[in-house]
Formats: sequence, C-alpha cells, structure tokens
Amino acid sequence: MIKGLRTAAYPVADLAGAKAWYGKVFNTEPYFDQPFYVGFSIGGFELGLIPDGTPGKTGSMVYWGVDDIEAEVARIVALGATLPGAIQDVGEGIRTVELADPFGNLLCLIDNPHFDLAAVR
Repeated sequence: MIKGLRTAAYPVADLAGAKAWYGKVFNTEPYFDQPFYVGFSIGGFELGLIPDGTPGKTGSMVYWGVDDIEAEVARIVALGATLPGAIQDVGEGIRTVELADPFGNLLCLIDNPHFDLAAVR
C-alpha cells in the first residue's frame, strides 16, 4: 500500500553546494549529513541529496507545498534557481510551478488550498 510522499531524492554533482543551497531554500539544516547522503526533514517528509549523481529535468516530479507561491518563487529565484515557465493555475484554486535548481534538477512547488494535512500518515 502506498502511504504517500516520504522522500524526494535529488542527484547532485556538488554535494556541499547543494546542501548549502537547499538549506537556504527550506531554511533548515540537514538532520543527516554524510558523504554518501544528506537528508533534510521538510514538514514531516524528507529531501535527500545523493552525491555523484546525474541531475535531470525529465525524471520524477515532486511538488513541495507552499502557501504563497509568488513569494516562494521570488525567494528561490533570488537564491539562484531559474524559472523556465510561469506559475500555472491548474484549476480549483490550485497553482503549480517548476523551477530549475542550480544543479540541474526540477524543484516543483504547489499551492493547493485543498491539501488535507490531517490525511498525512
């Protein structure tokens, strides 16, 4: 049985640079920091960085929840991400955006007023 998002793992060629950048994006320090893996706890879920990987923009897309998508896009772009496309309204008040991190991966955001935090298990 699939129980929901647990970990989003991004391959990175520059582990130290990615650790510092994602620390700023999520305003937190990693809870697990080893040369073979760096893990951040983000709202009860995990963001993992895997060293010596090949980043790509065509694999899985993991959407991180936000409450103010415009403000988060501006903040993350100021930290070095690029915005290849506009914020998209996908219906029923839900908006998404795909940013490109400085390491070649997608960092996707979703502003979903219907997300039920109580359903997370």
